[in-house]
Amino acid sequence: MAEWALVTGGGGGIGEAVCECAARRGYRVAVVDQSMEAAQRVASRFDGARAECVDVTDEAQVESLLDRLGEAPALVVNNAGIGRFGPLMDMPLDQFELVLRVNLLSCFIVARACARRMSARGLGNIVNITSINSINPGPNAGAYPAAKAGLARLTEQMALEWGPLGLRVNAVAPGFIDAGISAPFFANPAVRDLRSRAVPLRRLGTAADVAEAVMFLASDEASYVNGHELVVDGGVVSSLLLQLPREPART
Repeated sequence: MAEWALVTGGGGGIGEAVCECAARRGYRVAVVDQSMEAAQRVASRFDGARAECVDVTDEAQVESLLDRLGEAPALVVNNAGIGRFGPLMDMPLDQFELVLRVNLLSCFIVARACARRMSARGLGNIVNITSINSINPGPNAGAYPAAKAGLARLTEQMALEWGPLGLRVNAVAPGFIDAGISAPFFANPAVRDLRSRAVPLRRLGTAADVAEAVMFLASDEASYVNGHELVVDGGVVSSLLLQLPREPART
């Protein structure tokens, strides 16, 4: 029987694209989302998939989910995430904390619970979805950059400790992706045009761009990649000097 791929935040956006890629590669997909309706919509697209409504910040709910699956997943994708944006001076403490819980703590809860089961078979892949904000902060981004930077370092820590157990742990850092929590932002044509022109490839990324990177890290072709954060941003992070004037080259 096909092995499980467990995808949190699988009810739409990048998570749905990851579910689609995983199903196409022969996994049974466990679509985990806070909305059962969204999870069911995605799961209904794939043979053998199951929809699960789970609060991934609740350890008991995560453990119960894994018990229901009946076996350790072969692939875990920590994609669930939220943003609460605005100036730090005006950010309510409960909103700051919520972003840390969903974007960082939940990844620890899910990854650890799965790793304990994966280690018994000495095999498994975990891919955490970070962000280019884990590398560079953005204005009015609240707790989001801190949470994603924490997840990037947590990915390295997991890889260090769990590699000897046969597990590989990596991360994908999306850039300007026209999907998920960024979709409403890019619905503004002016913002869409400005951001697109800022990307060296001159386009926004898609959920499929991120999903394909996730599946590469989970594949045998990446069997010696561990503790790595793969940036999928069309070149944005490395393009700072493109935004600054430069004296013409001299002969």
